[in-house]
Amino acid sequence: MKAEIRRNEILSLIGNSENPVPACVIAERFAVSRQVIVQDIAILRANGYDITATNRGYVLNSKAQCSRVFKCRHSFEQIVDEGALVIESGGRIEDISVNHRIYGKIAARLDLHNRMHVEELYRSLVSGASKPLMSVTDGYHYHTVSADSEEVLNGIEEKLRKAGFLIEI
Repeated sequence: MKAEIRRNEILSLIGNSENPVPACVIAERFAVSRQVIVQDIAILRANGYDITATNRGYVLNSKAQCSRVFKCRHSFEQIVDEGALVIESGGRIEDISVNHRIYGKIAARLDLHNRMHVEELYRSLVSGASKPLMSVTDGYHYHTVSADSEEVLNGIEEKLRKAGFLIEI
């Protein structure tokens, strides 16, 4: 796993935890040493993230401040690719919505904050129990994406465009 991806996932892990997360727990999860995690936290702090080290673990003090709605289109098989692109770029997928010609806007909360969440969603859809919401609009859908800065959202937008997922509104 690349260090940048690991750092984004560390932010998601400590940012979504109700309790402080110990360095040893983070290290075990990413199969690296505790010292690597300490260095990652130092780099994240240098990049402006307000992370506090307590005697029980790390706490992210500031949550995402910015959000943007992206209109996307892709195949069912590309759900994981789209989600991973957003997550690994520092974003969180808050929801999905579609504009149905008869029923109007239909939305569902997703709260996808790490790659594991995206893969779990995909596995549940592959099982056939339900169809993805985007299937009712030929793949067109909207995501509200949150991030810590407008710069991160700009980067996500550009990556979605390059991947061919972004539909210009």
